[in-house]
Amino acid sequence: MTLDQLVTFLWVSRLGGVRRAAQEMNISQPAVSGRIAALEQSLGTRLFDRSQRGVTLTKKGVILRDYSEKILDLVEGIKADIIPAEAEDSLLRIGVAETIVHLWLPAFLSALYERYPRIRVEIVVDVTSILRQQLLERTIDLAVLMGPVSEYTVDNIALPSVALAWFRPANRPDPDLRTTPVVTYNRNSRPYRDLRRQLIDRYGHSTQIFPTSSIHAGLEMVASGIGVGLFPQHFAEHLVQQGRIEMFDPGWRLDDLRFTASYLGEPRNELSARAAEIALASATDFMTG
Repeated sequence: MTLDQLVTFLWVSRLGGVRRAAQEMNISQPAVSGRIAALEQSLGTRLFDRSQRGVTLTKKGVILRDYSEKILDLVEGIKADIIPAEAEDSLLRIGVAETIVHLWLPAFLSALYERYPRIRVEIVVDVTSILRQQLLERTIDLAVLMGPVSEYTVDNIALPSVALAWFRPANRPDPDLRTTPVVTYNRNSRPYRDLRRQLIDRYGHSTQIFPTSSIHAGLEMVASGIGVGLFPQHFAEHLVQQGRIEMFDPGWRLDDLRFTASYLGEPRNELSARAAEIALASATDFMTG
């Protein structure tokens, strides 16, 4: 019985099949089947019931799964506590919502590299719905998104919230939101959905929303007089200081955006978990500094 065999056994049990486990582990299906067969032979028992729909654990398999998870948790703990941070050279795939890119992502990456100077980082920027899917499909290791992700396999660390504010072109009268276009987040985002519902409930279906995938582009649209906008207050400070846009209060606004640093807790990856903690510290310093 080897550690590779136990890892392979866990992937097969979690994903319910040899093919999906092979894809996740980036090895061949015969290699996965060989490891499972060798493990069953070494233990002298059958671990899976096999059918055309896939595989399910036997009673002995369920017992081994519990032991295997404990063993791998110990292995991750050993890596975290024994391997010096400066020697960690793993790849960390991070998915980030655009709001965070323009706030504290640079500070987070700087702190991450200071702690782990040899790690390799890949950054993906997308909307929360896509990042959630990528996290569950294990194509990213850590997602900074509008959370939490409600899956039992995912751990979420709550991050400081981001306040939204209304902006209009400078030196303009208070707009009538029944007829003035509202520029805001991407159509596939939670703020867009919540804003659309509020506008319809308050002003009817005559309201116009101009969604954009770029917050900075949206603020420039407001500054050019196309309409008003609902965006994070931090983003607009430079345009306010330049006298191009200004805040206004229509008497209501959306709730603050709530973000989480989310990562897979099953199987747990200590690098992802510690990176999430660094993200919390970086976000807190930025938002309160």
